[in-house]
Amino acid sequence: TRKYIREIARVCEKLYKTSLSVLEKGGFPLVLGGDHSLAAGSVAATADFLRRDGQPVGLIWVDAHGDMNTPATSGSGNVHGMPLASLLGPEPSELSRIGGFSPKVQPNHTVLIGIRNLDEREKQSVRDSGVHVFTMKDIDRSGIAAVAEQALSIAGAGTGGVHVSFDLDVCDPAIAPGVGTPVKGGLDYREAHMVMEMVADSGLLRALDLVEVNPILDDRNMTAVL
Repeated sequence: TRKYIREIARVCEKLYKTSLSVLEKGGFPLVLGGDHSLAAGSVAATADFLRRDGQPVGLIWVDAHGDMNTPATSGSGNVHGMPLASLLGPEPSELSRIGGFSPKVQPNHTVLIGIRNLDEREKQSVRDSGVHVFTMKDIDRSGIAAVAEQALSIAGAGTGGVHVSFDLDVCDPAIAPGVGTPVKGGLDYREAHMVMEMVADSGLLRALDLVEVNPILDDRNMTAVL
């Protein structure tokens, strides 16, 4: 199943067009949103724009979750668990066909940071896909600076720049309670800050999503302030 996919695809299509026109005018698309499925539209725009110069897009997906379920593997049918799958492959087709080309990103240019909550079937999909993954365990072991550096060198190598899709639930619920699917053991304030500083310093950033902010679940506007 894929809940509300038609409505979601309509919003993503609109976002794709808006982001693309910002890029065409030499601007920087900053997408503030709720549901992470909107990345199917925003990343499509960056990919389309760079493709005109014959360049692929690098993607850094900062998230507690893999977002690589398809309608066939999803237990819940929640489309916010599927946007990365739609950018890498053909399913869900309503999202993958945005912009009229697929895939939007190649696995060797795609990096996931902060992953800590995958179900068994999704673990397999992530492994099979060939994307680069840095889990919270990797961050604990190597430190956030080393992980961010590697992520930028992977996503930046041979690409026309990097699109960063930042899901606020990658941060620990202690600092970002206002998200739909909080998972303990996330990035602390300094780690999240470090990732963004290193991305900024790299000069590679072409577009940024900040998603999964839900004011209704927030505590005294903490997540919005973060």
